[in-house]
Amino acid sequence: PMSRKNLIEPASAQDYSITLRQNVQSAIRLYLEDMGQSQPSCLYQTLLAEVEPPLLEEVLRYTHGNQSRTAKILGITRNTPRTKLHRYDIPVNNGKS
Repeated sequence: PMSRKNLIEPASAQDYSITLRQNVQSAIRLYLEDMGQSQPSCLYQTLLAEVEPPLLEEVLRYTHGNQSRTAKILGITRNTPRTKLHRYDIPVNNGKS
C-alpha cells in the first residue's frame, strides 16, 4: 500500500515497481482526503504550480542547466523552459540549477 513515505523518499535502485502514474494518483488521493469536507478549488492550476517547478529544476539539474536539452527531454519548444523559469523564478547558475 502507498504511504506518504513512499511519495517523499526516492525508490531504491532495486525497486521501480511503483510507476510515476501510481505516485501521482496516490498523491492526489491523499491531497483530496486531507481536504476533508473542504471543496478543492482550481485543482488543475494548483497541481501544475506544484509539479512544474520541481520538474524543471530536476531536468535542468540532469542536463547541467542546458535549457535546449531540457526542452528536448520534456518534449517542449526550446523557448518554453526560459518562460517557465521566469514564471516560477527558478535561477540557473553557471550550468547548474
